[in-house]
Amino acid sequence: MLIFDAHLDLSMNALEWNRDLTRPIAEIRAREKGQHDKADRGHGTVCLPEMRRGQVGICVATQIARYVKPTHPLSGWHSPSQAWAQTQGQLAWYRAMEERGEMFQITNQAGLAKMIKLWQPTPAAGAESATPRPIGYVLSLEGADSMVTLQHLERSFAQGLRAIGPAHYGPGTYAPGTEATGPLSPAGRELIKEMNRLGLILDCTHLSDEAFWEATTLFHGPLWASHQNCRALVPGVRQFDDAQIKTVIERGGVLGTALDAWMLVPGWVKNKTRPSDVGVKLARMVEQIDHVCQLAGNARHAGIGTDLDGGFGHEQSPEDLDTIADLQKVPLLLAQRGYQPNDIAGIMHGNFLRFLQHNLPA
Repeated sequence: MLIFDAHLDLSMNALEWNRDLTRPIAEIRAREKGQHDKADRGHGTVCLPEMRRGQVGICVATQIARYVKPTHPLSGWHSPSQAWAQTQGQLAWYRAMEERGEMFQITNQAGLAKMIKLWQPTPAAGAESATPRPIGYVLSLEGADSMVTLQHLERSFAQGLRAIGPAHYGPGTYAPGTEATGPLSPAGRELIKEMNRLGLILDCTHLSDEAFWEATTLFHGPLWASHQNCRALVPGVRQFDDAQIKTVIERGGVLGTALDAWMLVPGWVKNKTRPSDVGVKLARMVEQIDHVCQLAGNARHAGIGTDLDGGFGHEQSPEDLDTIADLQKVPLLLAQRGYQPNDIAGIMHGNFLRFLQHNLPA
């Protein structure tokens, strides 16, 4: 079955983690043996061959570069210009992948239709290795701090950017993110106005509660939550409460369930707990999906936004997932929970594809 993953930090892994995502996952892991500069070294789960093997043929792929002031508690770039330059380097990597035929940027409905046709139906066994199909991607910006000015936003739209999450972690230029509090900044309100004008998608993920309510009030266009779990199942500000989930649903949006294990089970201690300690498996992902479906009263607003290799790897993922290809286990888990084939197809790809068919430029 075709899988649409609504959140993958591919360019970040390529440039900051220095992973050649065109190579097999075993080779990437082996090359990182003995490295300790990042917690997930040797535990990566994503590469383009594994995406193809798992039929993850279309995704939302990010640019990400946090600007941090001297008082910011997290790591990042020390000026907006540096953050912008980093996102441009990430864009250059996507362009390099396009030149190799590894990826294809989706910017409009025609491009989306081309990728859907390419990935459905699945070719016969063995055909993939003969002519690897490009991974279709919609470009999104996670955290808007790299937008030096609103003119940079218009430039990014011309480059194919189609979605923005104004915040990431901590205090931001435009909005407070996860583990920060407060409303949009004045610059954030201007950002929302410009997003309205350009027709960009608002990604509500990572917004503080107050910023979420303000942004969804000021923003009149399409919105989604690309990689967002449920606070009712796992307490914490990173997850949405039921009222926020219902708002995304009522606006016609889709919520992608994320696979970072601390968002799937309560009580996870970062850098200490391991998946086997708590028995976290892909069934926990299905619980998150089911909660969204129960709130909606249907299966049309739930999807997948794994965030795999978004700063974590196999050491912080469900223990029955070795690589992203193991997402193909999810349809059976949904069926075992009583979901019908059409609803399963919607969750695995159809809901996000329908959203894009309605909201990408013609």
